[in-house]
Amino acid sequence: MRHEKPVLLLGESHVTCADIAAAARGDVEVQVDPRPEVRDRIERSARRLQEWLAAGERIYGVTTGFGESCLSDVPAALSPAMAVNLVRFHGCGTGETFSEEVSAAVMAVRLASLARGWSAVRPAVLERLCALVNRRILPVIPSEGSVGASGDLTPLSYVAAALIGEREVCYRGRVMSAAAALQQAGLEPLELQPKESLAIMNGTCVMAALVCLALERAARLARLAAALTAMASDVMRGNPAHFDARIFAAKPHPGQQEAARWIREDLEYEPGPRRNGRIQDRYSIRCAPHVIGVLVDGMEWMRLWTETEVNGVNDNPLIDPESGDVLSGGNFYGGHVGFVADSLKAAVANVADLLDRQMALLCAPATSEGLPENLVGRRGADRTAHHGFKAMQIAASALTAEALKLTVPASVFSRSTECHNQDKVSMGTIGARDCLRVIELTETVAAIYTLALCQAVDLRRGEGCHRRALRMRDTVRQRVRFNDFDRRQDGDIRAVLEMMRAGELPLGEAEAQEMASGVGQATAGAD
Repeated sequence: MRHEKPVLLLGESHVTCADIAAAARGDVEVQVDPRPEVRDRIERSARRLQEWLAAGERIYGVTTGFGESCLSDVPAALSPAMAVNLVRFHGCGTGETFSEEVSAAVMAVRLASLARGWSAVRPAVLERLCALVNRRILPVIPSEGSVGASGDLTPLSYVAAALIGEREVCYRGRVMSAAAALQQAGLEPLELQPKESLAIMNGTCVMAALVCLALERAARLARLAAALTAMASDVMRGNPAHFDARIFAAKPHPGQQEAARWIREDLEYEPGPRRNGRIQDRYSIRCAPHVIGVLVDGMEWMRLWTETEVNGVNDNPLIDPESGDVLSGGNFYGGHVGFVADSLKAAVANVADLLDRQMALLCAPATSEGLPENLVGRRGADRTAHHGFKAMQIAASALTAEALKLTVPASVFSRSTECHNQDKVSMGTIGARDCLRVIELTETVAAIYTLALCQAVDLRRGEGCHRRALRMRDTVRQRVRFNDFDRRQDGDIRAVLEMMRAGELPLGEAEAQEMASGVGQATAGAD
């Protein structure tokens, strides 16, 4: 029996960052909205352009050269060849190639813009882009080469090239020529009409796609950071009253309140008598909601700005489908997305730093309330020859330092290029690439810290630990055993990263019946 995927309609409905992430994973099929009014708007824009060409009008990028070469007139008879040449001379991307997921996200974002009907692109082009996304015939796109204004011209040329059967794609798990993949799929290469290659390439969809994926991962990191903070409070005998709702009502940033609520519920906090001993935890525990809350609050406006970009028309020139007017402007400038990327990477890197500082407390007996130095789990006469999580703590610190280094805003490095036509550019794509790298580094810091906290839960034999800590420990122990002697742990890190990215780590609300069902018992490895 064939199971149909949900369909993401493009052309009029609002497309969310989550929609783009789902298309990137292949969880939905993308389609241009079939309603007559949507198709008519798309066709009308393309028809208006043909009418202007037939009247001999001068149109940027169609009967003129590109960029600073707009002073050069191009005979209409050469416009089709110039459209192909635009694709070919931008084939100068460098660096590592984007993943298949990113490639699919890029095409989905481009479709969302082109389907608005302001770009003079025929429905046949949009339908072919949909077919490539849905069949996972995904262009191999080098990650470097865009300055983020005049659109992501170079990386997007690889999308246009796939349509015309040039360069390489990934299809059925293999990299092959686009021509071969199209032939295997029973598709003919498209012959792009004047302006269609420019419309495909002259947009902000690479940076926007990267940010859509980054926002999804950042949201998961925020919730994980709260869960890990609750575990840290458990194993280091912290003061749960730091997360009392009244504190956060007194300075009511919504994201900060949400982060505090997550931690409070993971700790199953109820107000009670004052505690003895250290009355205030160190900042990396006590102020965790204030750090995580910046990320949570920031993502609200970041999603809004990013979704405005995704649903906007960002190529040049635009063809008004109603009046037919040709409108030359600068919607290809990626300033808003670039600012989101620069802001998001700073907020995420601060979470990496928070977790790294917590781990430093965890590995030192003076600050961990008596846990073994470096969480050494070895027992017996040879215990002093083992060093537990010493190198893991160093690795987390190195990763955090790299994440913090990448928080320098890319947008302030605008460069004048292309004969000073592109003399102010957004650098949004570089910022978005940095943002994903910061998230990758932070996820790895979180994976290392998760392992350390599970080690600490076992060293405490689960005593004083709440359901969140026990449930996390039990889940991780399905893949990674207790560390009771010095051994390599890179495989452990990879295992937790896989669980994190697959959504297998327990981050929701703890179910009340879990304790009754036996989840949360101390593991034998700690004995």
